[in-house]
Amino acid sequence: MPRAMLDYTKTILQKVSFDARLFAKELKKAISLLLPSEIEELKIWLQFYIVDKPELQPTLLLLKA
Repeated sequence: MPRAMLDYTKTILQKVSFDARLFAKELKKAISLLLPSEIEELKIWLQFYIVDKPELQPTLLLLKA
């Protein structure tokens, strides 16, 4: 079941990636819900996902906090 939550989170983040503020809000929500190992996996996915999206680059700081 936890895997489903991580996949769901990735789907939501992809759908809201058009708006950096909404993306950050959903990312914060995901961080509060996911397990530490899932957050690490999300961090790796996010680094690859935002490579061509400079407006989303600052959201990486949310994962380091």
